[in-house]
Amino acid sequence: MAKKDTTKSAQNHLVLTSSKDKKTKKKDKSVDLSEQLIEQIGKDSSNTLNNFAMESPKKKKKKPVDSTEKLSKRIYEKELNRLHIELVKLQEWVKHRKLKVVVLFEGRDAATIKRITECLNPRVCKVVALGTPSDREKTQWYFQRYAAHLPAAGEIVLFDRSWYNRAGVERVMNFCTHEEYVEFLRSCPEFECMLQRAGIVLIKYWFSVSDEEQEKRFQERIKNPLKRWKISPMDLEARARWVEYSKAKDDMFNATDIKQSPWYVVSSDDKRRAHINCITHLLSQVPYEDLTPAPIVLPPRQHEMDYVRPPMRLQNFVPNIMFSSDEVDI
Repeated sequence: MAKKDTTKSAQNHLVLTSSKDKKTKKKDKSVDLSEQLIEQIGKDSSNTLNNFAMESPKKKKKKPVDSTEKLSKRIYEKELNRLHIELVKLQEWVKHRKLKVVVLFEGRDAATIKRITECLNPRVCKVVALGTPSDREKTQWYFQRYAAHLPAAGEIVLFDRSWYNRAGVERVMNFCTHEEYVEFLRSCPEFECMLQRAGIVLIKYWFSVSDEEQEKRFQERIKNPLKRWKISPMDLEARARWVEYSKAKDDMFNATDIKQSPWYVVSSDDKRRAHINCITHLLSQVPYEDLTPAPIVLPPRQHEMDYVRPPMRLQNFVPNIMFSSDEVDI
């Protein structure tokens, strides 16, 4: 009987051992499967992230503005403001270094002068726009009346039309003799080189406008009462002799576009681009440094003193203009 119990106990022990071994194998197999699954998930996640990185859209680069497109008002005003700051720096540098700068504006449109001067000190940057010469000036050396307006140290002078009138309007309209015209073409390069030897920085701009754009502007000036003053009898005559003026310009360039004093042509069909391009180029022609002063500290105002001002009713005031409620923005 005892032998049977021992045999039965041994069989039960084998069954339990076998069961434990199976459970251990299942557990080990389960662990292996879990590790494989984690590894596979890791690989899948890595691939997914890589694919996502490859497929994710890249940041769009700012598209450069096409140089042939009309410049938008927003871009124009932003860039013009930046250039105005640089012009002020140039002005201060010219004063500091006592430079003498002359800029000539010739051609079919020279409105850029306004954009240059609107942020500068008129005592430093001056505009010269001479009218018809007087009888006395007509007897002088041709360059004499222009030489009187050349800059002193620390000044910039912008000529709105210059001595090149002789090669343009005077030639086409027969305001000078052929001999005077030929002498001008011969002596003009010498005159400009003489200015440069005297320490003057000379820059010459020619503003070029297409026939179509110039016709459009003429029509606009005729219709707009604020611009009608821009059309003079001389402008009307110039329009009738458009080809002659073009030929005169080509002959002038042939004689005066020299290495020491070159012409720079500004395409000005798009006025905004013409302003930006010309001012940018002008800044590049005169090396300068930033002399922006330290922040200004205002001194204290004067204290009240033993003084009684006269009553304001004794002064003559400009009356306020009254508007109706429909005319006033609320």
